[in-house]
Amino acid sequence: MKSRQLKDFLDAKADYYNQPGFIKGDPISVPHRFHKLQDVEIAALFSAILAWGNRTTIINKCTELMELFDNAPYDFILNHQARDRMKLMGFAHRTFNGLDLLYFVEFLQHYYSNVTSLEFAFSGHMDQYDMDVEKALAGFHHMFFALEHPDRTRKHISTPARNSACKRLNMFLRWMVRKDESGVDFGLWEHISPSQLVCPVDVHVSRVAARLGLIEKAEATWKTAVELTEKLRELDPEDPVKYDFALFGLGVMEKYV
Repeated sequence: MKSRQLKDFLDAKADYYNQPGFIKGDPISVPHRFHKLQDVEIAALFSAILAWGNRTTIINKCTELMELFDNAPYDFILNHQARDRMKLMGFAHRTFNGLDLLYFVEFLQHYYSNVTSLEFAFSGHMDQYDMDVEKALAGFHHMFFALEHPDRTRKHISTPARNSACKRLNMFLRWMVRKDESGVDFGLWEHISPSQLVCPVDVHVSRVAARLGLIEKAEATWKTAVELTEKLRELDPEDPVKYDFALFGLGVMEKYV
C-alpha cells in the first residue's frame, strides 16, 4: 500500500473508531464516569493497568474496584484509614491481587498528599524538546517504586529501560494527553504534547502494523513501539497516536491479521 493510500486508509479507520460510541465497550468508560481531575486520573490509571484480556471482564473488575473505593477514588485514597484497606485485600484480576492493590493505594496516597495531579509524576521527568515519553515512563517507574514495596508488584509497572513496550502506560498517557472533538480521550494534561506520545503496542497492534509494513517484526517491545510511532509521525506529526484507534480496531474488531 502506497504512503498516500496508507494514510487515507488509517485516517478513515481512526475516524471510524474514535467516536463516542467507542467508549461504552472499552475500559476508558470507567474513568468517563467521573468529573474531578484526580478521580479521572486514578480511575484511568487502574483501568489501564488492569487492561488484560476480555474488555467486558476488565470493565467489570474496574467497576468492582471503584466500588471498593466508594465510587470516590480520590477521597478514598487521601482519607481512608488503615481499617479501610482490609476490604481491598480480596480484590484480584489476573495476576494483580490485593497485595499489589495495597501498594498502589499507598503510593497514590503518598503522592497526592504532596502533589495535585498525577501528570507531574510523568511530565516532571521530561521537557518539550524530548522526542517522546521515554524519560517520563522511566522516571515514573523509578518514582513509583521509591517506597518500600512488594517485589511481586514490580511486574505491574513497566519501563522502557527493560525494552518493555509499556503498552498500558502508553495507553494511559494517550487517554490523559490527547484531546479532540470526539471526546473519547480526556486531554486533561497540558505538559506533555500529543506529538510526544508513543503508540500502545500489544500483539494485535504489532501484527496489524507488520502487515501494513509499518514495522519490520511483530514484536511488543519498546524498540518496536518507537519504530511504529516514528512511522505514524510521518502520517501525522502532531498526533501520531490517533492511529492507535485504527490499529486496535483493525486487530481486535476486524481481525485484520
